[in-house]
Amino acid sequence: MKTIVIVGRPNVGKSSLFNRLTKTRDAIVADFPGLTRDRHYGKLEIQDSQFLLVDTGGFEPKNKEQIVQEMAFQTKQAINESDIIIFMMDYRKGLHPTDEHIADVIRKNDKPKIIVINKAEGILDEKAFSDFYGLGFKNLIRLSSAHGEGISALKDFLLSFDEAIEEEELEERYPKISIVGKPNVGKSTLINGLLGEDRFIAFDQPGTTRDAISTEFNWGKDTYILTDTAGIRKKGKVFETIEKFSIIKTLNALEESNIVILLIDGKEGLTAQDLHILAFILETGRSLVVAVNKWDSLDIYEKDKIKSQIDRKLSFVNFAEVVFISALNKTGFSEMMKATKKAYLSSQKKLTTPQINSVLENALITHPPKIIKGIRPKLKYAHQGGLNPPQIIIHGNHLNEIKKDYLVFLESFFRKSFHLVGTPIKVLLKNSDNPFDKKDSKPKKTGLVTRRKIKNEFREKLNKKNISNQS
Repeated sequence: MKTIVIVGRPNVGKSSLFNRLTKTRDAIVADFPGLTRDRHYGKLEIQDSQFLLVDTGGFEPKNKEQIVQEMAFQTKQAINESDIIIFMMDYRKGLHPTDEHIADVIRKNDKPKIIVINKAEGILDEKAFSDFYGLGFKNLIRLSSAHGEGISALKDFLLSFDEAIEEEELEERYPKISIVGKPNVGKSTLINGLLGEDRFIAFDQPGTTRDAISTEFNWGKDTYILTDTAGIRKKGKVFETIEKFSIIKTLNALEESNIVILLIDGKEGLTAQDLHILAFILETGRSLVVAVNKWDSLDIYEKDKIKSQIDRKLSFVNFAEVVFISALNKTGFSEMMKATKKAYLSSQKKLTTPQINSVLENALITHPPKIIKGIRPKLKYAHQGGLNPPQIIIHGNHLNEIKKDYLVFLESFFRKSFHLVGTPIKVLLKNSDNPFDKKDSKPKKTGLVTRRKIKNEFREKLNKKNISNQS
């Protein structure tokens, strides 16, 4: 699969083009320079060919601000990893000195290049683009990424450079891991440590990572898809529209994951904000690993304190393994990935119906459901209903009377019996249909109604008899 990178200075429309080509809203679009801060990956399909499309942060190499320099470094790295380069400029703003600098950078690269002049809807005169042609690139396309003009011509160019290589989608082949946590807890540093390169910008400024960004990752013999997500702030602090949208994308990333690593700041301990994020994770039903970061910077007293805090406050997620790491110094990674693998395998475990029913029988012997209103719910048989997380469907009678605490007992019993680690388990109850319930849909007559009918019939007979005697 060939890799295409989109480069250009900030706010020329790179993310709009990315979204147009991938038919998603995976790259956040808004009129704020520097919004796309990391490389962003998506899949582009043209006829039978597939490409990996990379959207980069705005390229401003002469800007000395630290984060802008980091973005420029990211862009250069993406250019080196690519097979085809799309260099985008803004027609309305004209040729900019930064455009000329970017042209110098990519000109040194011998990879196929195409110049895309964006926001050029309705401009037909070739002379209007003479400044852009002056850069010396032969392949130039006018388009409007917002309105879709020129997209077909761009696709034809890209297709001409492709040698179709069949490859399965990464999303279907490999387990997906999302790393979540509050802002500035060390998510990007953790991923960079796992990848062994500065793939994501790690900057000491809350809110640096705004997109949920995914990349392929190998650990030992296993391959995963890692997703770095925007930090979820306290509700009162989410004031920018663009940041609200980032949080929505983070929640979507959770839904699409197999395993979620909740990263906690060891120096701050377990906070209300961490529990708030944990609630989001539990709603998705995804496998969970809790990683406490900055562990090497704590003394013995602080370590004992946070362990006690976790035991007390996270007892309701006792299925999740807790690991202690340092993202900066790359310690504890092995234990974290072992826990991640166990959680994934547990979430995908297939259980046979005889095994499930044997465990159900043992559960009923150990702790039968309570008798409610003179009736004991009857759990007849069970089978598996799904994966990620594992679902067990139990059929029986009067199951509506079963209380939540008994469901919690069943979930725990099944998890321990099948040695499921790191994953929640869902137990669903389904009442068996009673064939006699629908046989007679007419309301039953009470004794009172029957006596009234007899009295009325007797009065009618008596009246008829009196009338006949009078005649």
